[in-house]
Amino acid sequence: MVRRRRRNHDDEHENLERWLVSYADFITLLFAFFVVMYAISSVNEGKYRVLSDAMVSAFRNVEVMDGGAIIPTLPSNAVVLKQIAGRPDSSQDRRRQAQREKMRSVAQDIFRALAPLVRQGKVRLVETDKGVTIEIADSVLFSPGQAQLEPTSIQALRSVGSVLAPTEFPIVIEGHTDNQPIRTPQYPSNWELSAVRATTVLRLFVDAGVSPQRLTAIGYGEQHPVESNETLEGRARNRRVSILIESAIPLDAPTLPMAPSVPSSSTGATPPLPSTAASVAAPSVGK
Repeated sequence: MVRRRRRNHDDEHENLERWLVSYADFITLLFAFFVVMYAISSVNEGKYRVLSDAMVSAFRNVEVMDGGAIIPTLPSNAVVLKQIAGRPDSSQDRRRQAQREKMRSVAQDIFRALAPLVRQGKVRLVETDKGVTIEIADSVLFSPGQAQLEPTSIQALRSVGSVLAPTEFPIVIEGHTDNQPIRTPQYPSNWELSAVRATTVLRLFVDAGVSPQRLTAIGYGEQHPVESNETLEGRARNRRVSILIESAIPLDAPTLPMAPSVPSSSTGATPPLPSTAASVAAPSVGK
């Protein structure tokens, strides 16, 4: 009887150890299952993007750049055409160069017509990417506070108008004043004075043969100074009429100053026309 009880006890202990082995196997499998599930649910964005780009490239015949940008793949002849299309338009360059030369020729003719005033520092010719600008001191054209042209300036402006008449360039005439207030029955403010001065020059150009469709007159008053209004010289510089000869095709910034062939009165040399000329002489009175 004693031996049977001891044997049964040994059997029970042996069965308990087998259960632990099975339980450990189950836990291991369960752990492996959750590891696999976690790995499936976690997506590597970098590898996913590479895979996606590769699929797109394979099925759509496109090239995929870094960052996901998609560029259509062109045949070899289309690539050549694209490269040719990306080159600068030589015909456009030739037109721009021809227009620049024509504008410089016009500027030279105007320089000749106004050469005495240029040498006196009363006229400036400036070449910009918009065209050629002629700045004339108001003391040359008008009496203080008036918009009637001085008799000595009419012939000079007619010469400018005769140069501009056969051209096709649009022309903008701008009137400018200093910041000194004016209040008269005829001109309540600098706006009216500058606008009437601009239209006075415009009407003279029309009489000289310039097409009215090409002309525009603008009065800016004191709103666009080029010098400080704190000094007499600065105010004199701001009182001006600007004549802008606009380019039909936008020009690049000029690399060389214009050099009109206007001989000097004493030496016969050719004075250059720089982008910035001498300061306008200050008249003794304002406006």
